[in-house]
Amino acid sequence: MKIEHIAMYVNDLEKAKEFFVKYFGAVSNEGYHNKNTDFRSYFLSFEGGARLEIMNRPSMEDPEKTPARTGLIHLAFSVGSREKVDELTAVLKADGYEALSGPRTTGDGYYESCIVGIEGNQIEVTV
Repeated sequence: MKIEHIAMYVNDLEKAKEFFVKYFGAVSNEGYHNKNTDFRSYFLSFEGGARLEIMNRPSMEDPEKTPARTGLIHLAFSVGSREKVDELTAVLKADGYEALSGPRTTGDGYYESCIVGIEGNQIEVTV
């Protein structure tokens, strides 16, 4: 069994798509729009087969995304090496995204950084 995809609602669908394409090499489908409900979505595919569905609809709730809450807390992307973790973290920081931690080696042996990415969602960049 495998996870088929993860989905997340976003306020700015186009900006979220651009974020994942620019920084993580996502390939987007053409998008979907249900004209009856005004629901819109893109499926983003990543190297290795993982997929992320980003979605938008009118009247969504947008509560504060605190770092220590229940539910899904971050998306983790493996970039292949410590050097690539360092490089991508530096690019994200230079582009104005806040680094919550790292790059560093965690107590359980991961080399990673954690960034506050698009719309306050945490993104982990790891080997």
